[in-house]
Amino acid sequence: MSTSEKYAHSLKQIKEDEEKAQREIDEQKKKVAEEFKNFETYAAKTIATAKTDGEKLVETSIEQIRKKANDETEKIIEDAKNKSYTISTRIDAQTVREIIEILLKEV
Repeated sequence: MSTSEKYAHSLKQIKEDEEKAQREIDEQKKKVAEEFKNFETYAAKTIATAKTDGEKLVETSIEQIRKKANDETEKIIEDAKNKSYTISTRIDAQTVREIIEILLKEV
C-alpha cells in the first residue's frame, strides 16, 4: 500500500470514527432529553399532588378550627345563659327582699 493509499485509508477511518462518535452523541442526547422530559412530567405531577394535598390539609384545618370555635362559642353562650338565670334570680330575690323591707317599714 502506498503512502497516499494509507493516507486515504486513514482519512476514511477517521471519518467513520467521527460518524460513529456523532451517532453515539446523538443517541446520548436523545436519551438525556427523554429522561429530562420524564423528570419534568414527574415533577409536575408531584407538584400538583402536593398542591392538592396542601389544599385538603388547609380545608381540614379550617373545618376543625371552625368546629372548635363553634363548640367554644356554644359553651360560652350556655354559660352566659346559666349566669343570666342565676343573676336574674338573685336580682329578683333581692328585689323581693327590698319590697318586703319597704312594706314592713311602713307597717
